[in-house]
Amino acid sequence: MDYDIIISGGGIAGLTATAALASAGLDVLCVDPTPPVIERDATGADLRSTAFLQPARQLLDDIGLWGRLSAHATPLQIMRIIDAGGPVSEPRMSKEFNAADISKLPFGWNLPNWLLRREIATHLKTLPNVTYRTSVGAKTLFTRTGEARVGLSDGARVRARLVIAADGRGSPMREAAGIDVKTTRYGQKALAFSVTHTEPHENVSTEIHRTGGPFTLVPLPDLEGKHSSAIVWMEEGAKAKALAELDVARFEETMNVRSCGVLGQLTLNSKRTIWPIISQHAERLSGERIALIAEAAHVLPPIGAQGLNMSLGDIRTLRDLALAQPERLGEAEMLAAYHNARITDIRTRIAGITLLNRTSMLSAPPLRDARAAGLNALYSFAPLRKSIMQLGLGARG
Repeated sequence: MDYDIIISGGGIAGLTATAALASAGLDVLCVDPTPPVIERDATGADLRSTAFLQPARQLLDDIGLWGRLSAHATPLQIMRIIDAGGPVSEPRMSKEFNAADISKLPFGWNLPNWLLRREIATHLKTLPNVTYRTSVGAKTLFTRTGEARVGLSDGARVRARLVIAADGRGSPMREAAGIDVKTTRYGQKALAFSVTHTEPHENVSTEIHRTGGPFTLVPLPDLEGKHSSAIVWMEEGAKAKALAELDVARFEETMNVRSCGVLGQLTLNSKRTIWPIISQHAERLSGERIALIAEAAHVLPPIGAQGLNMSLGDIRTLRDLALAQPERLGEAEMLAAYHNARITDIRTRIAGITLLNRTSMLSAPPLRDARAAGLNALYSFAPLRKSIMQLGLGARG
């Protein structure tokens, strides 16, 4: 056998899975057809950010990554939700959920995606049982009971006991395994960029809900002595495209209105990227000698910091199973256990985020009023508020 595991995909999830399974003593090959963009202002840089919630930090610590990442991380102590009404931004209601109500730790820690890829890729170079190849992708898959064979884009063929598909929402390995997906489209797109601002964020992450979708500000470290945050701005598709095409002055004027002034004056300080908003889930999380993780398994709108944290739940489960019975790696029993351990949580969270997104998009005044009333009721009942916060962290039963 050439490797214990072949991982298709070198995004944040694929790189983290490589580190996690290598830390379990397995020989891992990670291939990615696209070299990582590891500079903030470079073409193709991922300008989104990722909030690692508490359970995710524990995994990163266990696999030797947190020490490298912690210096770049901004704590998220408070999650603020603002209901801003309908077509015009009017901060009608604001509620703050404080991590101190349920924990001595923050809800999570935020890091820019381009920096995450840089730091994790650098860490992989220190691991003797990792082979990390860029500009090479996994193209074909042939499996049988005892092994998987993967054809690479450079013509090489490699064998492993397990293939992990971490190759995105259009996953070639998932398609090769014949696993179908169910996709829901919302008619939305999201803009991602970063800003500086005149008021400090004080480690508060803010979601401003209004017709079209939420406008989310997530704290980042200061940039050149100025307060800084990452923004994901969800809108109806045509409106998002029009926003992306505005000149900088008009865009800044519009985003300052949309932000309700919560961080003072915002100034754009990065490129703008745009991508479609969908939810998607695979019918199965595994097949013969293959496991699906991250966006190959599930995609959801960027609300509540659930996306990558669900992916880290996938990785944690696979690592736990590999550590428990390394001799059963990739066998049908192990992969069935993986599917059963993850599928209910994934489907539940996708349903919940879909409901939140559709609620945020409501435009009829009576429905917007019901949305605000629901937020107020949720916040006012302390036991329910704490339960929702714990669920959002990914509390495990």
